Amino acid sequence: MIATVETHTSSFTAAEWKMRVELATLYRLFAHYGWTDLIYTHLTARVPGEEGCYLINPYGLMFDEITASSLLKVDYDGRVHSGAHPYNEAGHLIHSAVLKARPDIDFVLHSHTRAGIAVSAMACGLLPLSQHAMGVLGQVAYHPYQDVTSAADECAKLAGDLGDKCLMILHNHGLLACGRSAAEAFCYHYDLEMACKVQVDVLRSGTETLQPPAPVVEGLKAWGDPGPEPKGAMEWAALVRLLERKDPSFKT
Repeated sequence: MIATVETHTSSFTAAEWKMRVELATLYRLFAHYGWTDLIYTHLTARVPGEEGCYLINPYGLMFDEITASSLLKVDYDGRVHSGAHPYNEAGHLIHSAVLKARPDIDFVLHSHTRAGIAVSAMACGLLPLSQHAMGVLGQVAYHPYQDVTSAADECAKLAGDLGDKCLMILHNHGLLACGRSAAEAFCYHYDLEMACKVQVDVLRSGTETLQPPAPVVEGLKAWGDPGPEPKGAMEWAALVRLLERKDPSFKT
């Protein structure tokens, strides 16, 4: 039996509540897949119908503690509209910059995974060593390391380097994934993280690498680009069922 526990308070519109549940789902999925870094990193979602507002995690909670109702609503100027915790300042700066620059996307995910950081420190960047890598290569941008909390122009540079891509490798830092839906953002991050894990494993082996012919790589790159509809709907439904079996409290 699939659990369907869900609470919707009058404090939120139906549209905002749906977005809150989807973002809480992402936080629990990051915990499930081991993509967390203690209380650090951050995932955000645009608030429907409220220009300049987005949802972010309460700073200090582990990702497996986050629920739909515990998420903070913050505006681009850093004012908290709902929620009882502080937010991560670096998270606010990064995510508000991306959301302002990219009205076409609603979700932004940032991670410090071991494999993601490892590839972010490689001068070669992401290599076409796997199907996962080739599927996202056309969507990967790069950004040099800078402390977002101390450099006045860092946010503008980060958004500018992302451009119209859905993925970014932040040098010596980690990964960033964007999407028009929670499912699309998750699937892009999943594929990039898998690609990074494979690359680390292959390069660590010390063996000569085998890379597909350029036309094959280009074909998969094109396949991985955003289509008319957001990617990942079928995968998302299965992932939600997984979390509902495990612990449905994310929906409260």
